[in-house]
Amino acid sequence: MSSAVQLADVPVDIPSRTAEPTVARPQRRQPSVALPAIGRLGWRIGTPTLVIAAFLALWEAAPRLGFVDEVFLPPFSTVVQAGLELVRNGQLWEHTSTSVTRSLIGFTIALLTAIPVGVAIAWYRPVAEFLNPVLELFRNTAALALLPVFILILGIGETSKIALVVYAGFFPILLNTISGVRTVDPLLVKSAVSLGFSPLRLFQKVILPAAVPSIFTGIRMAASGSILVLIAAEMFGARAGLGYLITAAQQNFQIPDMYAGIVAIALVGLAYNGVLVAIERRLSRWRAH
Repeated sequence: MSSAVQLADVPVDIPSRTAEPTVARPQRRQPSVALPAIGRLGWRIGTPTLVIAAFLALWEAAPRLGFVDEVFLPPFSTVVQAGLELVRNGQLWEHTSTSVTRSLIGFTIALLTAIPVGVAIAWYRPVAEFLNPVLELFRNTAALALLPVFILILGIGETSKIALVVYAGFFPILLNTISGVRTVDPLLVKSAVSLGFSPLRLFQKVILPAAVPSIFTGIRMAASGSILVLIAAEMFGARAGLGYLITAAQQNFQIPDMYAGIVAIALVGLAYNGVLVAIERRLSRWRAH
């Protein structure tokens, strides 16, 4: 015991730890989130711009270097000058507005009829069994093959051209609507029914939003197809329109005017597609891009 007490009484020197000076480590800079986004945006805008610029440069250079006959393929600058002249004398606006009006009327009628019919066919089996034979018969018939029939029955005026646009735009919208409605996730439908959704609210909140991507694919296909069919119809029987402008310029050997009309058709198609893509993004914001 005495030895234990003596050991306890002996003072023990514990070396005190001196506080080491902290060295400030350089902080790593976090990469900016905006830089990748700006890079992706620049790639999305710059790549198509470069491709189009290269195509136009090739178009300009090929006739001037003698690779193609300048009479049959004038340089792009000559086509631009011809287009500006058509704009100044009002012809380009007259023909473009006529074609756009016809296509919009026919396309709107096709849109308003094809979507309800497609939903009915996809959702109700008796409707599908009743309409499928007739639809299968007509959807495999090219619109241009029926152009003489439309002219004979409806005349050479506006009605036949608008009816042809309706026919050309109806089936792409119809088929994609049917596909979109039939491929809706059944779990979503069962969940909505279990929550007490009425049939109308089920279509409004579940079926149509889920089918929007497929429906807009058909709408975009119908828009481009209806313009092409309309231009072909205007080449045969019309006194105004871009199709008539192209045919008249070709017959009068005004080749730059003909190419100006073709460029105008391309710009109208791009405008249609841009508007439809913007509407689709607006209506399908719920999708993860």
